[in-house]
Amino acid sequence: MTENHQGNVPSRQRKRFPGISSRAYEHPADRSALVALRKLSGFDTAFKALSGLLPERSLRLLFLSDSVRVSDAQFSQLNDMLRDACYILDLEKVPSMYVTQDPKPNAMCIGMDEPIIVVTTGLVELLDEEEMRAVIGHEVGHALSGHSVYRTILLFLTNLALKIAWVPLGTVAITAIVTALREWFRKSELSADRAGLLVGQDVQASMRGLMKIAGGNHLHEMNVDAFLAQADEYEKAGDLRDSVLKILNVLPRSHPFTTVRAAELKKWSESRDFQRIMDGHYPKRSEDKDTSVTDSFRESAAHYSETVRTSKDPLMKLVGDIAGGAGDLAGDLGGRLRNRFAGQANGQSNGQGSDPSAGQGGGQSTKEADGKAADGQSEG
Repeated sequence: MTENHQGNVPSRQRKRFPGISSRAYEHPADRSALVALRKLSGFDTAFKALSGLLPERSLRLLFLSDSVRVSDAQFSQLNDMLRDACYILDLEKVPSMYVTQDPKPNAMCIGMDEPIIVVTTGLVELLDEEEMRAVIGHEVGHALSGHSVYRTILLFLTNLALKIAWVPLGTVAITAIVTALREWFRKSELSADRAGLLVGQDVQASMRGLMKIAGGNHLHEMNVDAFLAQADEYEKAGDLRDSVLKILNVLPRSHPFTTVRAAELKKWSESRDFQRIMDGHYPKRSEDKDTSVTDSFRESAAHYSETVRTSKDPLMKLVGDIAGGAGDLAGDLGGRLRNRFAGQANGQSNGQGSDPSAGQGGGQSTKEADGKAADGQSEG
């Protein structure tokens, strides 16, 4: 990896985000997981020490020997985009980047000690300059978030666990781990899409890139608005059976569906959070150590609750209705209990305040208070 030369400014005027924390663009579910992992002091350091057990060195040698390393002398335009992306997101070091021969459009950021970015020839040939800039920004976002480190760690743990899957109930446990891991992977991709938008600062280019990945190099035959309409139709289409099929379709994937990614990114580009970042108001890397794990998980939970509440998917709407009904029931029961306890407390207070010589009179006032509590309960 080479030092990032701060004098290398973007090819057109783009805003830069000095000291920006990856928390600024991370999806809430992704951010909560990363904040928790970062708080485990020495966790990633210990696994870096074990990097000899991982295929990272082998992959690094493989790309060095059988791919083209991006530099001023090779794929110079991609090299300029990479430097621009690191400059905009203020990444201290520019990762090495390789172009590998593969007709399938793809890109990835891997590695623990020094992340490397790999893009396929299929992707390079498919995208124009601005679309490619968003993709490179996406991968630089992965590097800044530390996704490459934690992904490698979790994949290592998953592979290790698979070796002991013969243990009773091991398969169930492994399935749960892999399912949770893939859910996080999908959310981390949404985070990186946002980083790509911060780098390219052209939402239409980001939309076009995702659309081309879905439908190929036939831009004249495609339309961004119609593509986004597909995402809306996908979300609300069908009945509960279709909802289950959607879940089964997405479970084995490490990436969200392309139309869903486009819709999520468009929504974020129109949000107040994005505008605040563009105005220069964003969390700084220097503040990462003070981030509250509890607050991060609370934000993640709030996001999922909001997703269920606003979702058009039939199953999610049912879950929301059930949750809402349970909430109403809990609120009703809570109100009844509060009224009853308040009435009892009031009755006890009246009884204690009576003249002891009154005898039955004091007892009667308590009964009257209980009667009022019962009336209050029936009204609740």
